[in-house]
Amino acid sequence: MSATTVISTVDNITLVTLQEFPANVASIAKVLEEISKCGINIDMISMAPTHGATTGLSFTISDEDMIDILGFTSKLKQETDIDVIVSSVNHKISVYDPIMKNTPGIAAQVFGAISSTDADIRLITTSEVEISLLVTEADFDTVLAAIQEALL
Repeated sequence: MSATTVISTVDNITLVTLQEFPANVASIAKVLEEISKCGINIDMISMAPTHGATTGLSFTISDEDMIDILGFTSKLKQETDIDVIVSSVNHKISVYDPIMKNTPGIAAQVFGAISSTDADIRLITTSEVEISLLVTEADFDTVLAAIQEALL
């Protein structure tokens, strides 16, 4: 990649997925507001393509907030038809480089590097200059090494 490439990691990440979630911005805003009232900070957010009136909404939090999110999601499940999946002890790997904005093929490099690892990629988020992957504890070292070998 380049001299400005930075690969960073964050450990102890919980992935929360809300399935059959209402596919409208007002519902997203409401649930994020309620989570913030619980004192929980959200990092990665990803929404699946809608299927009629519903979608899947996934986000990550620190494992330290898992008890609080379980309390919130338990209440949410009682009040709605939303299904909740919670997975903890994950790791976030981020590849940052300002040249990504104007350089085609960097995502192909990253995913090509990890394709032989058969890793369980739980979530992907991107911006113009960053690719973030959420991986399981079991796959973390292998995925990180593959990315580092390909890019650094």
